[in-house]
Amino acid sequence: MKEKSPFTFKSILADYIYGMIMEKRAVGYDYRTEEAILLRFDNYCVNNGLETLAYTKEFLSGWCEKSVSEGISNHNKRISVVRQLSLYMMSMGIAAYLPKSCLKAETVLPHLFTDSERAGFFHEVDTYVPGMAAPYAQRIADEYKVLFRMIYCCGLRNSEACGITFENVDISYGTLTILDTKGYKDRLVYMGEELTCLCRDYSRYICTLLGAQPKWFFPGRNPAKPLPNTTVDTAFNRFWNRTAFSKECNNKPTVHDLRFSFITDRINLWTRQGTDVERMLPYLA
Repeated sequence: MKEKSPFTFKSILADYIYGMIMEKRAVGYDYRTEEAILLRFDNYCVNNGLETLAYTKEFLSGWCEKSVSEGISNHNKRISVVRQLSLYMMSMGIAAYLPKSCLKAETVLPHLFTDSERAGFFHEVDTYVPGMAAPYAQRIADEYKVLFRMIYCCGLRNSEACGITFENVDISYGTLTILDTKGYKDRLVYMGEELTCLCRDYSRYICTLLGAQPKWFFPGRNPAKPLPNTTVDTAFNRFWNRTAFSKECNNKPTVHDLRFSFITDRINLWTRQGTDVERMLPYLA
């Protein structure tokens, strides 16, 4: 099991952590974010001298405490992951304490891009010059030009764009097959003509550059792996912060806000065209 994880867990819980990660992935969860949290928890167990599998409420008190710089959502996420570990261990007869996550999550309103903001953002994407000379750096900079447009034009989630394989991008018919999305559903997404043409050009570029068709449509630094969500989040912040609008914005956008903006822009367009929006919502969904 250990070779399946890029991390090395060292606490007395190591085998159970590995086991839960593999079980979650076996049923379709990506579990990369949770795996990183479990590494932090593993370090917590080592640093606090955990010697028995059945950890107590008192032992978890430090882990469950909210740090000063931590948001409620991240705090709940940390506790929720350890809660899942407790449930996994309890299913094997170990009386581990089951923490509760009952804090109310923060409500964050989405940032809906104006036309000027969106144009300014994509200008920064298109003119970005990486600060390092490594060959992969320019390749990934070129990937961003397509990836962020795919997220906006198709209303995708960050993880859906990063995790899409080459075989699920049909550049002949202009469709994307999104598998195992939220709620374990698959869906077919149609691209517009301009985005389809962009993907065709990009497909030829990336295959020529790498010498073969990669598994992932947006390969990461290691072409055998997809571009990580966290890398895209960091790139998005870099591009947004370079726009003229970032300093005046009180509601800082995220990658996911491109998806919200797509939905809003589409509904507004239908309204201006006199289209029955209510009738078209199922297509949008």
